[in-house]
Amino acid sequence: MSATTTVAPRPTTTMNVERLTCSIGAELHDVDLAEVAHDDELFAELKSHLLDHKVLFFRNQTLSRAEHVQLAERFGSLEDHPVLGSDPENPGLVRIYKDLDSPREAYENAYHCDATWRQNPPMGSVLRCVEAPEVGGDTMWVNMELAYDRLPEHVKAQISGLRARHSIEASFGARLPIEQRLVLKEKFPDAEHPVVRTHPETGAKCLFVNSFTTHFTNFHNDDNIRCGFDYAPGAGDLLRYLQSQAAIPEYQVRWRWSENSIAIWDNRCTQHYAVQDYWPAVRKMERAGIVGDRPF
Repeated sequence: MSATTTVAPRPTTTMNVERLTCSIGAELHDVDLAEVAHDDELFAELKSHLLDHKVLFFRNQTLSRAEHVQLAERFGSLEDHPVLGSDPENPGLVRIYKDLDSPREAYENAYHCDATWRQNPPMGSVLRCVEAPEVGGDTMWVNMELAYDRLPEHVKAQISGLRARHSIEASFGARLPIEQRLVLKEKFPDAEHPVVRTHPETGAKCLFVNSFTTHFTNFHNDDNIRCGFDYAPGAGDLLRYLQSQAAIPEYQVRWRWSENSIAIWDNRCTQHYAVQDYWPAVRKMERAGIVGDRPF
C-alpha cells in the first residue's frame, strides 16, 4: 500500500464535535457509544472523526464491559496483553488498575505508542475510566504526524529509510527476574519498524519512535559514520532528539478523566502519556486494544 491510498468519502456529520486543540483531539457530545456499536452509519461517522482528529473523547458513557468490547470490535479483532492480562469474562479487555496495592514506581509516565514491540502494533484503543482521582491522573495525546511535518528538512532527509528496534524485554520485562525476562523476549522478539511510518488509511507520514524504541538498526553506514566511534553518540543523540518531539506542547491535547469517560485513539499516528501525579489516590481504567497491521 502506498502513500497515495484512496480514502473513502466521509459520511455526513451528525455528531456534535468540539475540537479541543488546534492540532489534535475532539470531544463528541450527545453520542451514545452503546448505540454506535450497533449502527453502521454512526460507526462510519465516528471512524471518520477519528481519522480527522486522531483521538476522540466522550463523557457519561455507561457501557457495560461487554458493550465496551463490542464497540472496540467494530474496528477489528482485540488483542490480549502478555503482562497485564485480560478480564476473564471479556477477552481483550485489559484492566489497568492503580491503587495502594500497586508499587508507586509502576505508575505510567512515558510517551509511547501502545505495544510497538509487536510485529503488528495495535491500530488503536478504546479506554474507559472506571474510577478517577479527585484531581490528577490526566492523559496527554500527541499528534506524531505534526511532529514529523515540523522536523527540519535535513533531519527528515537523515531519517528517511531508517529503521529501529522496539522491545518489551527492555520495558515491561526490565523489572522481571532474568529467567522470566528472557522467556518474555523469546515469546515476543524485538520488533523492527520504520522510523517514519505511513498511515495505511490516509497516506500521511508520522514519526514512529517512542519509549519502547531502543536503537536504530541501519544507522551504521557510510552516510552517517566517519569512524566506529561515531556510531553510539550519533545514533543515540538522534534517537533521543526524535523521542523528545512528543513532549512539545503545541502537538498535544490533555484530557481530565471522570468516571465513565472514554477515549478512542489512533495508535498509528499518536503517542500518549499517563501523568503520574495522583499516588496514593486510585485510578482504574479498562482498555480494549485493537489488532493492527505491520508498519510500512
